[in-house]
Amino acid sequence: MHGRFLLAVTASVAGLALLFGHPLMWRLTWALGCVLAAAAILTWSSTRWIELGRRTRASRAEVGGLAEESFSIHNRGWLPKLWLEVRDLGDMPGHHAGRVISTLWPGSHRSWTVRTVCRRRGMFRLGPVVVAGGDPLGIFRSERRFEQTAPFVVFPRSYPLRDIDLPTGYLSGGRVIRRRTELATSNVRGVRSYRPGDDFKRIHWPTSARRGQLYTREFELDPVADYWILLDLDRSVHTGELGTAIEPGTMPWLQDSATQIDPTSEEHAVTAAASLARHFLESGKSVGLIAHGQRRIVAQPDRGDRQLAKILTHLAVLRAAGRAGLSEVLSAESHELKRHATLVVITPTTSLRWVEALRGLKQRGVHAMAVLVEANTFGPAGSSEALQAALAGAYVPTRVIRNGEPIAAALEGR
Repeated sequence: MHGRFLLAVTASVAGLALLFGHPLMWRLTWALGCVLAAAAILTWSSTRWIELGRRTRASRAEVGGLAEESFSIHNRGWLPKLWLEVRDLGDMPGHHAGRVISTLWPGSHRSWTVRTVCRRRGMFRLGPVVVAGGDPLGIFRSERRFEQTAPFVVFPRSYPLRDIDLPTGYLSGGRVIRRRTELATSNVRGVRSYRPGDDFKRIHWPTSARRGQLYTREFELDPVADYWILLDLDRSVHTGELGTAIEPGTMPWLQDSATQIDPTSEEHAVTAAASLARHFLESGKSVGLIAHGQRRIVAQPDRGDRQLAKILTHLAVLRAAGRAGLSEVLSAESHELKRHATLVVITPTTSLRWVEALRGLKQRGVHAMAVLVEANTFGPAGSSEALQAALAGAYVPTRVIRNGEPIAAALEGR
C-alpha cells in the first residue's frame, strides 16, 4: 500500500465524515490518521541516527583473487529501525555488498562481510552506499546516502614461471652499472653503517663483529640490459567474447581459479604480459612496458616492487582499443629500444609486416622474442603458421598461447 493512496483514502473518509457526521466515519478517520502519523514518524527516524562503517581489507587484488569488505551499521537513536535496506552503488562486477536488515533495536548493531571473486581486471569504485528504511506496512520510504567511496584495482592474473629460455643482452663489455641501488643484486659494492629500516638479511656479520657495530652491504646494478614488453592492443586483430560474470551468491571457495580468465585473445595477451613482467622483476631485471591501447603507454624500465605495481596497474586498465598496427608501433617506439635491450612482443596478429621491423631492431643489437596468441582459437581469424615460419627464419624465439591451454606452460616452452 503506497502512502499517496492511503492519504487519498483518509482524505475521502474525512470528507464523508464532515458531510454526513457519522461517528463510524470519524472513528475510521482518526484510525487512519494515527496509522499515517505512526508510519511517518517511523519512516522519518528509520534513516536518522544511524552510523555506517565500511572497511576494505585491501585496495587491490588480481583476477581470480578475493575482494573482501566488512560492513557494520549502528542504531544510535531512541526508536527501533524496523527494517533497513543497504545498497552499494559501486561499479565492481559481481560485488553485491547490499543487505536487508530486520529490526535494529536502539543501541544495537549488525555487521557482515562480503567476499567477491574478482573476474574482471580494471579500476573500480567501491561505494557510495544508500540505506533505505520505512514503516512495517511499506506506506512510506526514506533513503539516506553515505558518500563513502574507495578505489579498488583488479590486476590481471599472473602465473609463476620457472624458467624462460630468453635471449639476454648485456651492457657493452659486461660492466657493472656503477650506481648504488636498494635492490639486492649479485654485485656487492661494499659495506656501510647500519641505518634504521635496513633489512637484517643485508647485514654483513663478519664486518659487524670485527668493528663492534652493525654494517650493511651495498649493491650495484647488474650488467644485464633492459627488458621491454611490447603488448599489441590493435583492436582489429583481437578476437573472443567475454565470459559469463559470476552469479550473485556463488560461493567463491567453490570456484575453480584456473578458469578465471575470459576466453579472449586480449585477456590472454594481458595475462602473458603480467606473468612475464612479474617473472623478470622478481629475477632482479629492469623491465619496461610499451602498449598503444586507449592511449599510448610507455613505462620506462626500472626494478623492484614499485615497478611491478606500476606495470600491473597499467595492464589493469588497458584495453584492445588501439588503432595502430604492430609494425607501426615498432617503428614509432624503436627509439626507446637501446642496443643490447631485450624485447618481448606479445601479439595475436597474423600479419608478416612487423617481422621486417623486428629484423631491423635485431640488426641494431636488440634481442627479441615473440609470444603469439593464436587468435583463431578464440574466434574467427587466420592461422599464425606462416608468421611462425617467418619468425623462425629471422631467428626469433617464439612461444604460442592457445585458448584452453596453460599460459605458464606455453611461456616456458613446455
